Amino acid sequence: MTGFPRRARGIRRALTGALLAGLTLLTTAGPAMADDPSASASPAGDEAGPTEAGTTFRTATALKQGRSGTARASAGDYLYWVFPADAGQRPTVEATVKLPESAARRGTSTWQVDVYDGLRRRQACMYGHQTRKATADAATVELSCVLRPVRSWSEPWADDPLPGSYYIRLTVVDLPAADLGLPVDVEVRTSVKELGGGHDGGGTLAEPLVPGVSVASAGESDERASDGPRTLATGEPEDGWASGWWTDRWLWTVGGGVLAALAAVFGYSLTRGRGRPAHVPPGL
Repeated sequence: MTGFPRRARGIRRALTGALLAGLTLLTTAGPAMADDPSASASPAGDEAGPTEAGTTFRTATALKQGRSGTARASAGDYLYWVFPADAGQRPTVEATVKLPESAARRGTSTWQVDVYDGLRRRQACMYGHQTRKATADAATVELSCVLRPVRSWSEPWADDPLPGSYYIRLTVVDLPAADLGLPVDVEVRTSVKELGGGHDGGGTLAEPLVPGVSVASAGESDERASDGPRTLATGEPEDGWASGWWTDRWLWTVGGGVLAALAAVFGYSLTRGRGRPAHVPPGL
């Protein structure tokens, strides 16, 4: 009878170690993946960005993730850029406006950057300086907007960010009439931070919110049928859109199931007892 208690204690110790290891893995895996600097933003690389901006949604200049673009415009113009963002990402938009010399300006100006999704719904900023004033002697004005995490699916009535194209609109919203038309130099930068599947909505979109993606998809189907080359939809990320079924939630689900099974075995080993006492005759 002495061998069984020792064996039970060994089992309990092994299960306790496995539980602690599993809990440590689950509690540290998520933050480590979310805070990994290598996965936070796409590298800018050596490729030069565009040197002009569109003036409407339809003529918006395309930007790649993690890239910047420049433009020379006039105060009062509406400037547009567009970039892609996928599920599990948190986009950030930054803009720098280089103002004319103070001697040429007449007063204070107010600049604003707005971000719209593929349905042209204005998206709220989690934080940042979306609107800023520039005094008459200011040389530059810095703007920023950190969007909410992009979800893989949302209710039709909600305004949650969804995978697809995101439009940047930069303009001056308050300016002395005498300063209209003065030349300005603008630079916009985009970056995305990978957050993983913690913000998934439990579903997927039939198509990302990219203008013309349905037409492009139909064209791709025809090309595949004729063994022709594949054409990427305009505004698609370099590595393609997320497949929609795999997220790191699967790791949490499987890990939780394993921990639950270990906890059940551990609880059973604690409550099963040591069997029939030696002084109790069989059959009682």
